[in-house]
Order: sequence, then C-alpha cells, then structure tokens
Amino acid sequence: MPDQKPLTLSFPSNALVMELCGRHDSHLQILEDNLGVQLVAKGNQLAVFGPPEQAEQAKAVLEDLYELLKQGMAVSPAQVEASLRLADGLIDTRLKPSELLGGSTVIHTPLTKIVPRSRTQHAYVSALQSNTLVFGVGPAGTGKTYLACAYAASLLVKQKVSKLILTRPVVEAGERLGFLPGTFEEKIDPYLRPLFDALDDTLGRERWQKLRETGQIEIAPLAYMRGRTLEDCVMLLDEAQNTTTTQMKMFLTRLGEGSKCFVTGDISQCDLPRGQKNGLKEAVEVLEGLRDIAVAHFRESDVVRHPLVSTIVSAYGERERQLNLKLDD
Repeated sequence: MPDQKPLTLSFPSNALVMELCGRHDSHLQILEDNLGVQLVAKGNQLAVFGPPEQAEQAKAVLEDLYELLKQGMAVSPAQVEASLRLADGLIDTRLKPSELLGGSTVIHTPLTKIVPRSRTQHAYVSALQSNTLVFGVGPAGTGKTYLACAYAASLLVKQKVSKLILTRPVVEAGERLGFLPGTFEEKIDPYLRPLFDALDDTLGRERWQKLRETGQIEIAPLAYMRGRTLEDCVMLLDEAQNTTTTQMKMFLTRLGEGSKCFVTGDISQCDLPRGQKNGLKEAVEVLEGLRDIAVAHFRESDVVRHPLVSTIVSAYGERERQLNLKLDD
C-alpha cells in the first residue's frame, strides 16, 4: 500500500458502493487505468491513492456515478468511461457529469433509457429536442445516428408525431441498388441496418416491424422522397455525406407542418465521385446558425464504441491531415 495519505470518500449506502465498484471492482479498474491512481474499497468508504489532481478527478467521477445510482440509473463500464470523458476538463460553470448523464437529455423508450455519453452527445440530444432541423456530423462510433433514431422512435411511440421516415442515399463503393439480388425491400434493408439496430434496442423488433407494416415507420431510398410534402413526422436521413447538393436540397424541402428533420453523416467517408459537390458539407455551411437549425459537430474524442475505435479514427484522421499538407506544399 502506498505510504502517501489517501483521499477518502464516504457514501451512505454499502449496497450502492458495491454497484459503484462494479463486478470484481471492474469500474475501479477503469479509473485506475485511465487516471494512474489506486483505489481501495472498504465497506461504504473508498480510498484514492495517487497524484492530487488525478485523485480529485477520480473523486469527482465516483461521486457523480454514485449520484446516478441514487437516481436509479444503472452504472456500467461504458458509463464509467462516459463519466471520465465528461469530467475531463469540466469547469465550475458547466453541468456536472451526473447532470449530463441523468438529466433532461435522457431518451426514454419502451425498452430502455438512453443517456448521452459525451458533452457533444448531450448538446446533440438537446438540439434534437428543441430544433426542427438538426445535423449530426462526425466520425463513426460517435452515436449520431443511434441517438437521432432513438429520439425519433421515442417521439413516435409518445404520439408526438404520426410517422417516422428513414432514408439514405443508396450509394456505396462499387455497388448500386439495381445490381443487388432480391425484392425492393431486400435490396434496401441492408443499407439501413444501423437504423434497424437502434429500433431493435428502443422499440423491439416485433413492435417496430408492426409499425412498419401499418406505415407508421416508412423506409425508402432518398430518390423516393421527390415530390412529397411530409407532415407530422420525423424525417431521418442517414449517410448524408453521399448526397449531392440537389439531393440534399430536395430532401430538406420535403419538410411539412409539424415535422422534424434529422440529418446524419461523416463528411470524411464520402463515396461520391471525385469532383462531385458534397450535399451534407454544403448544407452545413449554408444553414448553420439559422433559426431553428442546429449542427452538432462530433470529434474523434466523442467515439463511444470500443476504445480502440477512437484510436483507429484518430490514426486515419492524422494520416489524412498529413496527406493534405503534402498536397498543399
């Protein structure tokens, strides 16, 4: 045991402290690995050994996670990682991690409660709640599509809207819809798998497929949006980096009375032919800052999948930056 004096935390409930520590102290291990501290649990107390700054950060994270447990929220390893990201660099004038993770931006669905896991996710869900048109732009694994779909599904089941329309441009490297085997639905469904996964988690497969059969959930390629005015619904456009300027303008102008429009994409993953204008990039440049329109810019640090995903995204991003520098020289 280190000779230094530990920072000691005391909590009222032994049972909640056990949940706080995680199975086989797995939650404490995450904090130790990330902050370079040592944590020792005894009864309703936790001792933190380590450099003062890191010990204080561990204390803040543990106190916020305990607050979540008091609110009846579950604490998982992913939640510990999220609280670490939120606590990093927070200042007194900002919300605490527990307020971000357990506040008004929690998405309540029939099967689960979905909480933001980064400051950008928190701002994104807040934007979804308060704006008519919202863009979620950034790298893979940041939750932009999942959160938009989950929030849209929650509006549908609460009867805030009468319909959910899911669409995306069917442009993928080397493939076009007409060359794929099967019926129309069999062709389009694989392109929308990330949205289906979100619906599985929030509504359950049987429920959302029934809603699809009744027309309350509609799935269609982007080209099928032309000529329509879509009222009292949520329109969700995924993989929007593969839209042209004309396609994006066509989609955005489908917006009717009582509807919301969510657009997600990663500009760095564009499959359009070289030289083709990117509809998502241009829309963000033209529309950001206008009333009732919000843009959430996700970064590599917002990746919430396996920690290695963030490393992969960062490595590719750095390589692209280096290549761009060479081209500029």
